[in-house]
Amino acid sequence: MTRENEDPLKDIIYISVPESFTGTVGDVTLDSSVLLPVETRERAEEWNPEELSWEMIIAGMLKVLAYRPEHDDAPYYRAFIRGMRPRMVEELSETGIINSRNENFEIAEEIFLALSGFDPEGVEGPTNLAITLEQRAQALEKIGRTTEADMYRERAASTYRGLFAREGPLPADVYLNAGLFFLKLYNIDEAFRHLQRFVEESDEEEKVARARVILAEIETQSSTDRLFKEAFDFIKIGDEERGIEAIEAFLRKHPDAWNGWFLLGWGHRRLNRFEDGARAFERALSLGGDNADTRNELAICRMELGDFDACRRHLEQALEQEPDNTRIMSNMGVLALREGDPESARRFFDVVLSLEPEDPVALQYLKLLDEG
Repeated sequence: MTRENEDPLKDIIYISVPESFTGTVGDVTLDSSVLLPVETRERAEEWNPEELSWEMIIAGMLKVLAYRPEHDDAPYYRAFIRGMRPRMVEELSETGIINSRNENFEIAEEIFLALSGFDPEGVEGPTNLAITLEQRAQALEKIGRTTEADMYRERAASTYRGLFAREGPLPADVYLNAGLFFLKLYNIDEAFRHLQRFVEESDEEEKVARARVILAEIETQSSTDRLFKEAFDFIKIGDEERGIEAIEAFLRKHPDAWNGWFLLGWGHRRLNRFEDGARAFERALSLGGDNADTRNELAICRMELGDFDACRRHLEQALEQEPDNTRIMSNMGVLALREGDPESARRFFDVVLSLEPEDPVALQYLKLLDEG
């Protein structure tokens, strides 16, 4: 995926086939009236035509289909690629999934955009694109880049909604994936609708059983879940007081809901009420919310309260659960600084940057260390 405001087709040039050059290449009948895109990966004036290959032309066509699927010559490009590479859908799907699993999200995103443009009636492209965007959002969330994470979640939601706006049936798993995605966003109505559709259409008993359990929980908690979502939204936009009021109303009805106590702790922590925050996170832990996020948030409260031993203990336990979580590593670095150990702090921040070169917290603290 290209950087914002950068033309994704800046490395594409268009060439013409001589009129005398007719016939077929593979299963493709050449049309000399159609300009062929070529991906040069360098400035057009520096490109050497002797390097031209059919692979470069196919790559150029896929790039155009990724970012300009409505291009006038898109039908010809699709037919050309199908003739040259009959298994292109499978190739793109497999390559995109591998890159997504390896967290090469920019490459995976562009591949799935290309697949969506190449096979506009298919579901593999947009479905895998939505999953990749969600995974990228989760990775950004781990390093504290919440604004960017929200942007990718919005794009994932829009991709799913675009699929559901189509006429005709969709594979049942699309509804399951979308239902679980919208559930994480606390968009309960949308999650319920898609999970219900999955149950109606799927014959995978284990998955259906899981979906039925979630649907039952939604039905019994629908009104209070709205309180939960309201609290989450208030805290997220910076109105922590109203968020705390809403989550306390939720907890009066569900006093054993660990995620409610987590949200309460989050609100207090953002208001620098570290004692209140720590108590809420401790309660979340005792009720089953023993995960890296809870431990990390509790550690922050303990650090601010001067209890460095407890802070370290919770951060170490959080890292055991998520060894590659750079947000936790950064907090280990901050703790080391608080304890007067700048060299250990630097090592933590260096590890963070080796995993996430643009991590803002690590960059900021390393700059302070260099200046100090």
